[in-house]
Amino acid sequence: MTDMDNSTCLELALEGERLCKAGDCRAGVAFFEAAIQAGTDDLRTLSAIYSQLGNAYFYLGEYTKAMQYHKHDLTLARTMGDRLGEAKASGNLGNTLKVMGRFDEAVLCCKRHLDISRELSDKVGEGRALYNLGNVFHAKGKHLGRLGQQDPGEFPEDVRNCLLTAVNYYEENLELMREIADRAAQGRACGNLGNTHYLLGSFTQAIKYHQERLNIAREFGDKAAERRAHSNLGNAHIFLGEFETAAEHYKKTLLLAQDLGDRAVEAQACYSLGNTYTLLRDYPTAIDYHLRHLRIAEELMDKVGEGRACWSLGNAHAAMGNHEKALHYAQRHLEISREIGDPTGEATAQMNLADLRRTLGVDSDGGCGGMGNSTKGHASEGDDDGLYGADSKANGDDAMDEEESFFNLVTQFQSKRMDDQRCSLAIIDNKENQHASTLPSNIHESPSRLKEDLLDLIAGMQSRRMDEQRASLPRLPGLNNANPDILRRLSSEPAGEDAAALPDENFFEMLMRCQGTRLEDQRSALPDTSPRRHRGPTMPDEDFFSLIMRLQSGRLEDQRAEDPSPPLAANGAAATSS
Repeated sequence: MTDMDNSTCLELALEGERLCKAGDCRAGVAFFEAAIQAGTDDLRTLSAIYSQLGNAYFYLGEYTKAMQYHKHDLTLARTMGDRLGEAKASGNLGNTLKVMGRFDEAVLCCKRHLDISRELSDKVGEGRALYNLGNVFHAKGKHLGRLGQQDPGEFPEDVRNCLLTAVNYYEENLELMREIADRAAQGRACGNLGNTHYLLGSFTQAIKYHQERLNIAREFGDKAAERRAHSNLGNAHIFLGEFETAAEHYKKTLLLAQDLGDRAVEAQACYSLGNTYTLLRDYPTAIDYHLRHLRIAEELMDKVGEGRACWSLGNAHAAMGNHEKALHYAQRHLEISREIGDPTGEATAQMNLADLRRTLGVDSDGGCGGMGNSTKGHASEGDDDGLYGADSKANGDDAMDEEESFFNLVTQFQSKRMDDQRCSLAIIDNKENQHASTLPSNIHESPSRLKEDLLDLIAGMQSRRMDEQRASLPRLPGLNNANPDILRRLSSEPAGEDAAALPDENFFEMLMRCQGTRLEDQRSALPDTSPRRHRGPTMPDEDFFSLIMRLQSGRLEDQRAEDPSPPLAANGAAATSS
C-alpha cells in the first residue's frame, strides 16, 4: 500500500465526516464505504471510520449495520491495546443493542465502558457510561411494562426492579455531572429521572426532577427541552388529580410547540388540554381543544388521531346533552375504527351508537340506524386498542396465530439442525460425503470390529463438522497489508505478554453472540408486542390514555342517561379520588 492510497482513504473519510455533521448521513455513509473500499494500513484511521460508520447507520435506523461496524471498531481497539477506544466502542455497541431490544447484551457492553472509564479515571466517559446504563434499564423496564399494559406505578416486580436500577444509575450520573459542573448533562439526567419516577408512580419525585429539567432548559434557551418538561409536568400533575396545574403546563407546551412549528406536538397538547378540561367538567373548552386536535390530525392524515378526537368529542357532547352531535362523532369514530382495523375502537363506537340511539329514540334499522353499516368492507390495516383499555378477542386470536406461526418456523429450523447432527447410515451421493460414500465392507464381521469402523466413520464426519464450525480469522473491511503481529492478535489467540493487554475472553465471547441469527437480524429495531404499538403522531404517550380512560370510565354510563347531571357528579368524584 502506498502513502497515496492511505491519503485517498483519509480524504474520503473526512468528507464523510463533514457530510454527517451537516446532517446528510446517507451521503456520509457513501463516502465512508468508499474509504473502506480504498483501504488503509493505518489502524487508527480505520477505527475512526468504523466508529463514524456505526454512528451514521445508527442515526439512519439501520441498527444491524451499525452493530457490525461498532463490533469491528471494538475488535480493532482491542487489537491495538487502545483502552479508551475500547471503552467508546463498547458504549456505542451497547447503545445500538439497546435500541434493538437486546438489553442484556447492551448491559454487558455499557458495564465494560464504565469499568474501563473508571480504570482510566475518565470522568466524562464514566458519566456517559452511567447515563447509558440508566437508559438501558429504563428502556427494558418500559418494554416489559408495555407488554402487561399496566398504568404507571402498577408494574410487576421485575419491571420495578429494572426502573429502580435505572434510577440508581441516573442518580450516580447526576452526582458526577454536578461534580464536574456539566449543566447540560445535569438537565438530561433530571429529565430521565423524572420520567423513570413517573413510571414508578412516584409523581411528586417526578415533578421535582422535571422542574429542575425545566430550569436548566431555560438557562440554555432550549425550547424543545422546555416543551418536553412542561408536557411531562402536566402528565405528572394529572396523575395527582391536580388538573388546573396540569392545564397550565399543557398550555405552555402548546405555545412552545407553536413557536417550534411542530404541528404534531401542537395537536398532542390540544388533545391533552381537551381531556384535562373534560376532567374539570368544562365541556365547551374541552370541545374547542378537541376540534383543534381533529383539524391538525386531518391535516397530517393521522387516522388514529382523527378517531380518538371524534371519540373525545362524542363523549364531551354527550356529557352536555348534545346527543345528536354525539351521535355524529360516534358514527365517524366507528367509520375510522373500521378503516384503520381497530376492532376495540369499533366495538366501543358501536356501543356508544346503540346508547345514543336509545336515548334519542332512534331505531337502529331506520333513520340514523343505517349508518352503522356505511363502511362495511373497509380493509383492516392494523390495530390500536390501547386507548380503550379493553382486550379484543380478535387481537387475542391474531396473537395466538402469530405465536403458533413463529413456533412452527422455529420447529422447522430446529428439526433441520437435529437432522444435520444425526449420524445417518444412508448413502448420500454428494461431494461432501464422497470419501464416506459406502458402508464398511466388513459389516457382517464381529460386533467389536463393526463398532470400530462405525466410530471411525462418525469421527470423520464430526471432524469435518468441527472444521466447518471453527471461527475463521476475522477479516476487517478496509484493512490492507496487515503485519503478522496484527493478524495473530486479530485471531483472538493472544500469547505471552500480549494476553494480559486484552480483557477476559468471556466478555468477547459473549459479544460474539451479537452476530445473532438471521431471525435476530430481521427483527424490528424496537420490538414491541403491545397492542398499543400503532400510536398516531398527534397522540401523546399511551400511559396518559390509560389514565384518561380510567377517569372517564363513567362516560359511557353518562350516555345512557337522558339527564347528564347525576352521572357528571359521580364521575367528578371518581376523578378527584384518583
